[in-house]
Amino acid sequence: MENYSFFRAPGTIVYGGNSFERVGPEAALRGKKALIISDSIMQGLGNIDSCKKYLQKEGIETTVYVGVNSEPTDKHVSGALEKYHNESCDLIISLGGGSCIDTAKAVSVLASNSGYIGEYMGGKKKASAMPVPHIAIPTTAGTGSEATDVTVIINSQNDEKMMIKQPAFMPEVAIVDSLLSVSSPKAVTAATGVDALTHAIEAYLSRKSHPLTDTLALSAMKLIVQNIRRAYNNGNDLQAREAMSLGSLEAGMAFTNASVALVHGMSRPIGALFHVPHGISNAMLLPAVLEFNKENCMTQLADLGRIFTGETEFSSDQEAASFAIDEVKKLCSDLNIPNLKNYGIDHEKFESLLEKMSSDALKSGSPANNPRVPTQQEIVSLYRVCYNYSFLPQASQANMQ
Repeated sequence: MENYSFFRAPGTIVYGGNSFERVGPEAALRGKKALIISDSIMQGLGNIDSCKKYLQKEGIETTVYVGVNSEPTDKHVSGALEKYHNESCDLIISLGGGSCIDTAKAVSVLASNSGYIGEYMGGKKKASAMPVPHIAIPTTAGTGSEATDVTVIINSQNDEKMMIKQPAFMPEVAIVDSLLSVSSPKAVTAATGVDALTHAIEAYLSRKSHPLTDTLALSAMKLIVQNIRRAYNNGNDLQAREAMSLGSLEAGMAFTNASVALVHGMSRPIGALFHVPHGISNAMLLPAVLEFNKENCMTQLADLGRIFTGETEFSSDQEAASFAIDEVKKLCSDLNIPNLKNYGIDHEKFESLLEKMSSDALKSGSPANNPRVPTQQEIVSLYRVCYNYSFLPQASQANMQ
C-alpha cells in the first residue's frame, strides 16, 4: 500500500515587491523570444509595456497575445498557440489573472506536444515532451495558478469547463509581485481573495491532504482571513496586499498537491454555463458546502474557527466549527458576494441545467476528494440551496425573526 505523497511546485519562485523586474533575467536563462499572453486590462495599465522593457533590457525579443478577454476557452488557446508558432517563439510569459496563466499553461504544453487541449483531460493523453518554459506573473491575489499544475479551459462546443491536471502544466517560474495587485478593483479583490481562501480550505479538508499541504493551507488561511477585508476596503494597503499575495501563493501550492473538493467541482459548471467569475462562483457555494461537510470534518473546521478568532476559547470543536461557517458567511456578506439569484441567474434556466451541472461536477473528479462524498442528487440539492442562499450568520438570522 502506498504511504507516500508528492509535492510539486515551480522550479523557481521569485516573491516580493518589485520582483516583476526579475522577469528579464529569468527569461534570459530560458529563451530568446517570448510570447506574452495577457489581456487588454494589462495593456491599458501599462504592465505589458513594462514587461517588454524588462525583457528587452536582457536582449529578449517579444510578441504579445492579448485575446484573453474572459475565462479561458480552447479558442484562446488555439489563437495564442498559432501566434507562438508564427512568431517563432521559444518562451512563454503569462501576465494577468488566472485566465491568462491557464491559457499560457495550455500553450506551453501544446507548443511542444500535439493534439487538442481537451485530449489531456483525465490523463487520456499525457504530455510526452517537455513543455516550453513558462514564466507566470499573477496580477491578482487569488487564483494561485502560478504555482499549480492545473489548467481549466472551457470547451467552446459544449460549455464544459475542462479541469486538466498533469505535472507538465506547472510553470517553470512564478514571479509574485504584490504591487501588481494594487490596481485590482474591489470586486476583483473580493472574488480572487475568496477564491484563495477556498483553495486553502479545500486543500485542508481534502482526502488527499498531507502534512506539507496542511502547513501551507493553515498559513494561507491565517494570512487571508486577517488581511482580505483590509485589502478590499483599502486597495493601497501594501501590507495587506503583500499578505494576500503570499496567502494566494501558499494556497495554490497546497491545493495543487492536495487537490480541491466539492466547491470547485460545483463551481466550474456555474462559470461555464452562466459566465460567473470563478472566485465569485466559489464564494456563492462555499458556506453551504461547509455546512454539508461539517459532520465529516469537525476538527479541521474547528481549526478554521480558531484562526478567525485568534483564540482557542471554544467549549468544543463543534462550537468552533459552527463559528467558522458563520464567519465565512459574514465574510461573504462583507465582501458583497451575491447569491446565484441576486447575480441575475434565471431560475428556470438554472433548474433546466441542474442535471448537466451535477453530472459535470462529478465528472471533474473534485467531489471525490470531499470529506463527505456526495451523490449526484445531493449535488442537485446543494445547487438549489445555494440559489437563494443567505450569507447572514445563523445568529443574525435568528435576531431578524
